[in-house]
Amino acid sequence: MALEFEQPILELESRIRELREYAQEKGVDLSDEIALLEQKLERLQKETFANLSRWQRVQLARAPGRPTTLDIVQHVFEDFVELHGDRAFADDPAIVGGLARFHGRSVVVVGHQKGKTTKENIHRNFGMPHPEGYRKAMRMMDLADRFGFPFVSLVDTPGAYPGVSAEERGQAWVIAQSIQRMGRLRVPAVAVILGEGGSGGALAIAVGNRVLIMENAWYSVISPESCAAILWRDAAQAEQAADALKLTAHDLRELGVVDRVIPEPGGGAHRHPERAMQALAEALAEELAELERLTPEELLEDRYRRFRQMGAVREA
Repeated sequence: MALEFEQPILELESRIRELREYAQEKGVDLSDEIALLEQKLERLQKETFANLSRWQRVQLARAPGRPTTLDIVQHVFEDFVELHGDRAFADDPAIVGGLARFHGRSVVVVGHQKGKTTKENIHRNFGMPHPEGYRKAMRMMDLADRFGFPFVSLVDTPGAYPGVSAEERGQAWVIAQSIQRMGRLRVPAVAVILGEGGSGGALAIAVGNRVLIMENAWYSVISPESCAAILWRDAAQAEQAADALKLTAHDLRELGVVDRVIPEPGGGAHRHPERAMQALAEALAEELAELERLTPEELLEDRYRRFRQMGAVREA
Protein backbone atom coordinates (compact mmCIF):
# COMPACT_ATOMS: atom_id res chain seq x y z
CA MET A 1 0.00 0.00 0.00
CA ALA A 2 1.77 3.14 -1.25
CA LEU A 3 1.37 6.50 0.41
CA GLU A 4 0.02 9.30 -1.78
CA PHE A 5 3.30 11.23 -1.98
CA GLU A 6 5.15 8.02 -2.94
CA GLN A 7 3.04 7.43 -6.06
CA PRO A 8 5.22 9.38 -8.57
CA ILE A 9 8.30 7.50 -7.33
CA LEU A 10 6.59 4.12 -7.64
CA GLU A 11 5.31 4.94 -11.12
CA LEU A 12 8.82 5.87 -12.28
CA GLU A 13 10.26 2.70 -10.74
CA SER A 14 7.60 0.67 -12.54
CA ARG A 15 8.48 2.33 -15.84
CA ILE A 16 12.19 1.53 -15.37
CA ARG A 17 11.33 -2.07 -14.52
CA GLU A 18 9.16 -2.41 -17.64
CA LEU A 19 11.93 -0.98 -19.85
CA ARG A 20 14.46 -3.46 -18.44
CA GLU A 21 12.09 -6.38 -19.03
CA TYR A 22 11.34 -5.18 -22.57
CA ALA A 23 15.05 -4.76 -23.38
CA GLN A 24 15.80 -8.25 -22.08
CA GLU A 25 12.88 -9.81 -23.90
CA LYS A 26 13.56 -8.13 -27.27
CA GLY A 27 17.34 -8.11 -26.99
CA VAL A 28 17.65 -4.36 -27.57
CA ASP A 29 19.97 -1.87 -25.84
CA LEU A 30 17.99 0.67 -23.81
CA SER A 31 20.74 1.38 -21.29
CA ASP A 32 20.89 5.12 -22.09
CA GLU A 33 17.15 5.59 -21.66
CA ILE A 34 17.17 3.57 -18.44
CA ALA A 35 20.13 5.55 -17.08
CA LEU A 36 18.30 8.83 -17.71
CA LEU A 37 15.21 7.54 -15.91
CA GLU A 38 17.31 6.31 -12.99
CA GLN A 39 18.86 9.77 -12.64
CA LYS A 40 15.38 11.29 -12.71
CA LEU A 41 14.26 8.78 -10.06
CA GLU A 42 17.20 9.65 -7.80
CA ARG A 43 16.43 13.38 -8.07
CA LEU A 44 12.73 12.78 -7.43
CA GLN A 45 13.45 10.69 -4.33
CA LYS A 46 15.79 13.31 -2.90
CA GLU A 47 13.35 16.15 -3.56
CA THR A 48 10.38 14.23 -2.15
CA PHE A 49 12.03 12.98 1.04
CA ALA A 50 13.92 16.21 1.71
CA ASN A 51 10.66 18.17 1.88
CA LEU A 52 8.32 15.88 3.78
CA SER A 53 5.77 17.48 6.08
CA ARG A 54 5.44 16.31 9.67
CA TRP A 55 2.21 14.51 8.82
CA GLN A 56 3.88 12.68 5.94
CA ARG A 57 6.61 11.49 8.31
CA VAL A 58 3.91 10.21 10.67
CA GLN A 59 2.50 8.23 7.76
CA LEU A 60 5.95 6.84 6.94
CA ALA A 61 6.38 5.78 10.58
CA ARG A 62 3.26 3.62 10.17
CA ALA A 63 4.11 2.26 6.72
CA PRO A 64 3.84 -1.53 6.38
CA GLY A 65 7.24 -3.12 5.98
CA ARG A 66 9.17 -0.98 8.48
CA PRO A 67 11.49 -3.12 10.62
CA THR A 68 9.84 -4.36 13.81
CA THR A 69 11.47 -5.40 17.07
CA LEU A 70 11.62 -9.05 16.01
CA ASP A 71 13.12 -8.10 12.63
CA ILE A 72 15.88 -6.20 14.41
CA VAL A 73 16.42 -9.00 16.92
CA GLN A 74 16.87 -11.39 14.00
CA HIS A 75 19.18 -9.24 11.87
CA VAL A 76 21.08 -7.05 14.36
CA PHE A 77 21.42 -9.31 17.41
CA GLU A 78 22.56 -12.92 17.77
CA ASP A 79 21.50 -15.88 19.90
CA PHE A 80 18.24 -14.24 21.01
CA VAL A 81 16.37 -16.17 23.71
CA GLU A 82 12.86 -14.82 24.21
CA LEU A 83 11.47 -14.78 27.75
CA HIS A 84 7.74 -14.84 28.33
CA GLY A 85 5.26 -13.76 30.98
CA ASP A 86 5.12 -11.28 33.84
CA ARG A 87 4.96 -13.92 36.61
CA ALA A 88 1.69 -12.39 37.77
CA PHE A 89 -1.04 -12.61 35.13
CA ALA A 90 -0.13 -13.49 31.52
CA ASP A 91 2.25 -13.09 28.62
CA ASP A 92 1.59 -9.98 26.53
CA PRO A 93 2.54 -10.47 22.84
CA ALA A 94 2.61 -6.67 22.33
CA ILE A 95 5.97 -6.59 24.12
CA VAL A 96 8.77 -9.05 23.44
CA GLY A 97 12.05 -9.34 25.30
CA GLY A 98 14.90 -11.58 26.24
CA LEU A 99 18.64 -12.15 26.20
CA ALA A 100 20.83 -11.71 23.13
CA ARG A 101 24.38 -11.06 21.94
CA PHE A 102 25.42 -7.82 20.27
CA HIS A 103 28.95 -7.33 18.93
CA GLY A 104 30.26 -9.97 21.31
CA ARG A 105 28.55 -8.65 24.44
CA SER A 106 25.48 -10.02 26.24
CA VAL A 107 22.53 -7.62 26.32
CA VAL A 108 18.89 -7.57 27.35
CA VAL A 109 16.50 -6.48 24.58
CA VAL A 110 12.88 -5.38 25.04
CA GLY A 111 10.54 -3.85 22.48
CA HIS A 112 7.00 -3.26 21.30
CA GLN A 113 5.94 -5.67 18.59
CA LYS A 114 3.36 -4.97 15.90
CA GLY A 115 2.12 -7.53 13.41
CA LYS A 116 2.67 -7.55 9.66
CA THR A 117 -0.74 -8.94 8.77
CA THR A 118 -4.20 -8.30 10.17
CA LYS A 119 -4.12 -11.62 12.01
CA GLU A 120 -0.72 -10.87 13.54
CA ASN A 121 -1.79 -7.34 14.50
CA ILE A 122 -4.81 -8.70 16.33
CA HIS A 123 -2.55 -11.18 18.16
CA ARG A 124 -0.09 -8.38 19.03
CA ASN A 125 -2.91 -5.92 19.84
CA PHE A 126 -1.42 -3.54 17.23
CA GLY A 127 1.62 -3.02 19.44
CA MET A 128 -0.44 -1.60 22.34
CA PRO A 129 0.65 -3.33 25.56
CA HIS A 130 -1.47 -4.32 28.53
CA PRO A 131 -0.09 -3.94 32.09
CA GLU A 132 1.38 -7.44 31.95
CA GLY A 133 3.54 -6.31 29.01
CA TYR A 134 5.14 -3.58 31.09
CA ARG A 135 5.57 -5.95 34.03
CA LYS A 136 7.39 -8.29 31.64
CA ALA A 137 9.60 -5.38 30.58
CA MET A 138 10.40 -4.68 34.24
CA ARG A 139 11.40 -8.33 34.66
CA MET A 140 13.92 -7.77 31.88
CA MET A 141 15.21 -4.63 33.59
CA ASP A 142 15.74 -6.62 36.79
CA LEU A 143 17.59 -9.23 34.76
CA ALA A 144 19.86 -6.60 33.17
CA ASP A 145 20.76 -5.16 36.57
CA ARG A 146 21.31 -8.57 38.16
CA PHE A 147 23.84 -9.70 35.55
CA GLY A 148 25.24 -6.31 34.54
CA PHE A 149 24.04 -6.54 30.93
CA PRO A 150 23.33 -3.38 28.86
CA PHE A 151 19.60 -2.77 28.34
CA VAL A 152 18.29 -1.99 24.84
CA SER A 153 14.67 -1.00 24.25
CA LEU A 154 12.96 -0.72 20.87
CA VAL A 155 9.91 1.56 20.88
CA ASP A 156 7.09 1.27 18.33
CA THR A 157 3.62 1.81 19.74
CA PRO A 158 0.73 4.21 19.18
CA GLY A 159 0.29 4.04 22.96
CA ALA A 160 -0.52 1.67 25.79
CA TYR A 161 -3.84 -0.18 25.43
CA PRO A 162 -6.58 2.11 26.83
CA GLY A 163 -9.31 -0.52 27.24
CA VAL A 164 -11.28 -1.36 30.36
CA SER A 165 -9.38 -4.62 30.94
CA ALA A 166 -6.06 -2.75 31.04
CA GLU A 167 -7.43 -0.11 33.39
CA GLU A 168 -8.79 -2.81 35.68
CA ARG A 169 -5.28 -4.22 36.01
CA GLY A 170 -3.69 -0.86 36.78
CA GLN A 171 -2.36 0.35 33.44
CA ALA A 172 -1.38 3.88 34.56
CA TRP A 173 0.22 2.61 37.77
CA VAL A 174 2.27 -0.02 35.95
CA ILE A 175 3.50 2.51 33.36
CA ALA A 176 4.64 4.78 36.20
CA GLN A 177 6.41 1.82 37.83
CA SER A 178 8.15 0.97 34.57
CA ILE A 179 9.37 4.55 34.10
CA GLN A 180 10.68 4.54 37.67
CA ARG A 181 12.34 1.12 37.31
CA MET A 182 14.11 2.00 34.08
CA GLY A 183 15.28 5.25 35.61
CA ARG A 184 17.02 3.24 38.35
CA LEU A 185 18.95 0.93 36.00
CA ARG A 186 22.63 0.64 36.95
CA VAL A 187 23.65 -0.55 33.49
CA PRO A 188 23.89 1.30 30.16
CA ALA A 189 20.39 1.84 28.73
CA VAL A 190 19.72 2.84 25.13
CA ALA A 191 16.22 3.37 23.73
CA VAL A 192 15.49 3.50 20.00
CA ILE A 193 12.23 4.91 18.58
CA LEU A 194 11.62 2.69 15.55
CA GLY A 195 8.32 4.05 14.23
CA GLU A 196 5.61 5.34 16.52
CA GLY A 197 6.38 6.63 20.00
CA GLY A 198 3.00 7.34 21.54
CA SER A 199 2.60 8.80 25.02
CA GLY A 200 3.38 6.95 28.26
CA GLY A 201 3.12 3.64 26.45
CA ALA A 202 6.37 4.55 24.69
CA LEU A 203 8.05 6.41 27.57
CA ALA A 204 7.59 3.39 29.88
CA ILE A 205 10.54 1.68 28.15
CA ALA A 206 12.36 4.76 26.82
CA VAL A 207 14.07 6.15 29.95
CA GLY A 208 17.52 5.56 28.53
CA ASN A 209 20.89 7.20 28.97
CA ARG A 210 20.61 7.75 25.24
CA VAL A 211 17.40 7.97 23.22
CA LEU A 212 17.84 7.43 19.48
CA ILE A 213 15.18 7.82 16.82
CA MET A 214 14.83 6.66 13.22
CA GLU A 215 14.66 9.54 10.77
CA ASN A 216 10.99 9.04 9.88
CA ALA A 217 9.73 8.04 13.31
CA TRP A 218 7.66 10.21 15.67
CA TYR A 219 7.59 10.57 19.45
CA SER A 220 4.96 12.58 21.29
CA VAL A 221 2.72 12.80 24.31
CA ILE A 222 -0.26 12.09 22.03
CA SER A 223 -0.96 10.97 18.47
CA PRO A 224 -1.92 13.68 15.93
CA GLU A 225 -5.40 12.20 15.50
CA SER A 226 -6.14 12.16 19.23
CA CYS A 227 -4.74 15.66 19.64
CA ALA A 228 -6.94 16.94 16.82
CA ALA A 229 -10.00 15.20 18.27
CA ILE A 230 -9.44 16.97 21.61
CA LEU A 231 -8.49 20.44 20.36
CA TRP A 232 -10.67 20.75 17.26
CA ARG A 233 -13.22 17.99 17.86
CA ASP A 234 -12.16 16.63 14.49
CA ALA A 235 -9.56 13.88 13.96
CA ALA A 236 -9.33 14.98 10.32
CA GLN A 237 -7.26 17.94 11.53
CA ALA A 238 -4.39 15.54 12.30
CA GLU A 239 -2.03 17.26 9.85
CA GLN A 240 -2.43 20.56 11.69
CA ALA A 241 -1.96 18.79 15.01
CA ALA A 242 1.25 17.13 13.80
CA ASP A 243 2.71 20.54 12.98
CA ALA A 244 1.77 21.89 16.40
CA LEU A 245 3.18 18.89 18.28
CA LYS A 246 6.63 19.08 16.63
CA LEU A 247 6.91 15.31 16.87
CA THR A 248 9.38 14.44 14.12
CA ALA A 249 12.95 13.25 14.66
CA HIS A 250 14.56 16.55 13.68
CA ASP A 251 12.15 18.56 15.85
CA LEU A 252 12.92 16.34 18.82
CA ARG A 253 16.67 16.58 18.25
CA GLU A 254 16.47 20.38 18.29
CA LEU A 255 14.37 20.28 21.47
CA GLY A 256 16.81 17.91 23.19
CA VAL A 257 14.23 15.15 23.64
CA VAL A 258 16.32 12.68 21.62
CA ASP A 259 20.10 12.43 21.38
CA ARG A 260 20.61 11.11 17.88
CA VAL A 261 18.71 10.74 14.61
CA ILE A 262 19.45 7.51 12.71
CA PRO A 263 19.29 8.23 8.96
CA GLU A 264 17.01 6.08 6.83
CA PRO A 265 17.86 5.04 3.26
CA GLY A 266 16.20 6.83 0.35
CA GLY A 267 12.53 5.96 0.24
CA GLY A 268 12.33 5.17 3.95
CA ALA A 269 13.05 2.18 6.18
CA HIS A 270 10.01 0.29 4.88
CA ARG A 271 11.51 0.16 1.38
CA HIS A 272 15.07 -0.76 2.41
CA PRO A 273 14.75 -2.47 5.81
CA GLU A 274 18.17 -4.18 5.69
CA ARG A 275 20.00 -0.88 5.15
CA ALA A 276 17.93 0.80 7.85
CA MET A 277 18.76 -1.95 10.34
CA GLN A 278 22.45 -1.69 9.48
CA ALA A 279 22.39 2.04 10.27
CA LEU A 280 20.61 1.28 13.55
CA ALA A 281 23.21 -1.35 14.49
CA GLU A 282 26.09 1.06 13.84
CA ALA A 283 24.52 3.82 15.93
CA LEU A 284 23.68 1.43 18.76
CA ALA A 285 27.23 0.04 18.84
CA GLU A 286 28.70 3.55 19.11
CA GLU A 287 26.37 4.62 21.92
CA LEU A 288 26.89 1.44 23.95
CA ALA A 289 30.67 1.68 23.58
CA GLU A 290 30.56 5.20 25.01
CA LEU A 291 28.21 4.35 27.89
CA GLU A 292 30.11 1.23 28.96
CA ARG A 293 32.98 3.46 30.11
CA LEU A 294 30.76 4.84 32.90
CA THR A 295 30.37 3.36 36.39
CA PRO A 296 26.89 2.41 37.69
CA GLU A 297 26.79 5.62 39.75
CA GLU A 298 27.80 7.71 36.73
CA LEU A 299 25.14 6.02 34.59
CA LEU A 300 22.46 6.89 37.15
CA GLU A 301 23.64 10.49 37.32
CA ASP A 302 23.87 10.73 33.54
CA ARG A 303 20.31 9.48 33.10
CA TYR A 304 18.98 11.73 35.86
CA ARG A 305 20.67 14.79 34.38
CA ARG A 306 19.46 13.96 30.87
CA PHE A 307 15.78 13.95 31.80
CA ARG A 308 15.94 16.79 34.34
CA GLN A 309 17.26 19.23 31.76
CA MET A 310 14.30 18.70 29.41
CA GLY A 311 12.01 21.70 29.23
CA ALA A 312 14.39 23.88 31.22
CA VAL A 313 13.51 27.58 30.99
CA ARG A 314 16.34 29.92 30.07
CA GLU A 315 15.96 33.56 30.97
CA ALA A 316 17.73 36.10 28.78
